[in-house]
Amino acid sequence: MITQIYSIQTVEEALDCIEAGADYIGLAIDTGVNLPNQVSLEKAKEIFDAIGDKAKKVLIVVTRSDDPLYEPIDYLKPDVIHLCGYEYRATKEFVEKIKRLHPGIEVLQAIGVEDESAVEEAIYYSTFCDTIILDSVDRNINGIGAAGFTNDWDIDAEIVRQSKCKVILAGGLSPDNVKEAILKVRPWGVDSFTKTSDILPDGTSRKNKEKVKAFIQNAREAFALINE
Repeated sequence: MITQIYSIQTVEEALDCIEAGADYIGLAIDTGVNLPNQVSLEKAKEIFDAIGDKAKKVLIVVTRSDDPLYEPIDYLKPDVIHLCGYEYRATKEFVEKIKRLHPGIEVLQAIGVEDESAVEEAIYYSTFCDTIILDSVDRNINGIGAAGFTNDWDIDAEIVRQSKCKVILAGGLSPDNVKEAILKVRPWGVDSFTKTSDILPDGTSRKNKEKVKAFIQNAREAFALINE
């Protein structure tokens, strides 16, 4: 059972989240598609170098094909590549190729849970991806996720029951609702972006260490109950 925290923009944020107990740390890079809290390739390298082996490093990308992925993966050497765009999603061929080029890397595919059609979609990707992440959708955002509201946990729970791979639950999870969500859905992991961040006057956001710590503590308590 793991906790995953997105979207990191500074070394300080990353280290604060690790100190709070995060298992996976994710950041988004600029691939020509505007994403919330994306950072430059150079900043991503600085953050990943600081993380080292203290947590798993997740690279979040939205692209229109697989071509823009190989160079940043070569440079940053993430543990996980998270595909969350609408136009390009993981394929069996991509998964095979990236694992051949980077043994040990895992592929995480985002599934937008808008209605029950997400179940069939999730099962399909679960047959060849290492992990799927179930997230909410705001069509004003260029990628699946970062919407800030929960999706249908009944649908999520059905996906967990049928999935062939690990499942991370996302979508508006906060310190206040993560325990309930875990007990309802029983995922392998949980993810938080919007609800463990503070919005700054300029409209950007930064991680709130205390919110991250509370989120992780409550998640761990729920996972412990499941495993009793």
